[in-house]
Amino acid sequence: MARILVVDDEKDLQDLIRQKFRKKIRAEEYSFLFALNGREALEAIDANHDIDIVLSDINMPEMDGLTLLSNLKERNELLKTVIVSAYGDMKNLRVAMNRGAFDFVTKPIDFEDLELTIQKTLNHVDSLRRTIAAMKENNIMKLYVDDTVLNFMSGKEFESAITGNELINASVSFIDICKFTSISEQIKPDELVNLLNTYFEVIVKEILDHDGYVDKFIGDAVMAVFRGEGHEVNAAKCALAIRNDIEKMEANPLGLNYSPQVSIGINCGEMVSGNIGSTSLKRLDYTVLGDVVNTSQRLQSAAEDGQILVNELMNEIIKSVLNTNNIGNKPLKNKANPVELFEVLD
Repeated sequence: MARILVVDDEKDLQDLIRQKFRKKIRAEEYSFLFALNGREALEAIDANHDIDIVLSDINMPEMDGLTLLSNLKERNELLKTVIVSAYGDMKNLRVAMNRGAFDFVTKPIDFEDLELTIQKTLNHVDSLRRTIAAMKENNIMKLYVDDTVLNFMSGKEFESAITGNELINASVSFIDICKFTSISEQIKPDELVNLLNTYFEVIVKEILDHDGYVDKFIGDAVMAVFRGEGHEVNAAKCALAIRNDIEKMEANPLGLNYSPQVSIGINCGEMVSGNIGSTSLKRLDYTVLGDVVNTSQRLQSAAEDGQILVNELMNEIIKSVLNTNNIGNKPLKNKANPVELFEVLD
């Protein structure tokens, strides 16, 4: 059952929510809690640790929705908030986004749209939890493998089990935050890390929403993998969403002369998927490798600020769905001949 906290000083909204979602409440799919302002919301969250998402108004007494967003981020990074407000102007929306809002629904409420937004948010939270659970399991395996698994498996059996690999067909994206290193000497280390993580949150959200997963973080870049039917289009649409989201974020953060942009390279095809690292240290990372992956990184390196580049194969697959533009042949590192490149426009 999904636990949803509704934060709004309009008491009539509580009855309206119960009425509109009565079927899901009866089916025990949704359970609603209510608070009249941000202060009451924080008290409810402290008392109920199983809340999945928050639906919050902006204009409320005692503590408004934007202040509540700042407090929620400190309490629980996994708790996602949907702003439900008549204040739909761009200034409020941008402030809310910068403070961690997941999505927005404007008043008067279209309850069909609200239900779809709730389900999308719940799916995102579930994906985050599954990703974190997998990471924890992986870290536990690294920490305790000598005391557990090795008691039941010989060295060769262990090595075979954790270094097994497979050949997969997938798409790989390299997403780089442009010119981020140029500001590293202008702000304090903790401010730099917090700012970078703010951008990563936006990027990771879109990767998960487009059925991808984060393979690794490399400095100020993210490597993402997309598998399954339509992975090529999913990867390209994800890149467009990331570019749009990042460019909408606050310019000149912390007073810096900096406006965030990304450069992205995407490639698709067969690649090896498996645990890579040192079995003697029991430290391995599950990743993908091969020429497809290397080419994706080269495409990103060739991309200009705000540009998404693909090669001819990728372009042939996505051009019926998305608009692309041939920018000609260009040399790529470690490629003997120039490669025909295409820019994904929209």
